Amino acid sequence: MQITVSGRHMGVSESLKDYCREKAERLIRFFDRIQSIEVVLDGSNGQHFAEMIVHAEGTQPFVAREQHDDAYAAVDLMLDKVERQIRRHKEKLRNRKHPPRISEEELD
Repeated sequence: MQITVSGRHMGVSESLKDYCREKAERLIRFFDRIQSIEVVLDGSNGQHFAEMIVHAEGTQPFVAREQHDDAYAAVDLMLDKVERQIRRHKEKLRNRKHPPRISEEELD
């Protein structure tokens, strides 16, 4: 899995890059078909914007954007959004392949 961290209109410190990589590596726990992750950090007027694009096999890319005064907080909020998208997608896959069983009590 390839993780790319880049900055737009700002320099990204190594500690922030490492933080983004560490958090992005956790996404493989939720969905094992992830091929690459792009993290773009943008800063202007005291606001920090974080955007993540997760490319996975067999699905459209998962995209999340978030803004906050603190860059680390923006990354955390953005990761929460991506995790929700991945969980929702995986739940849909699971429900489609294994429909719920009808018990004998429901048939009566």
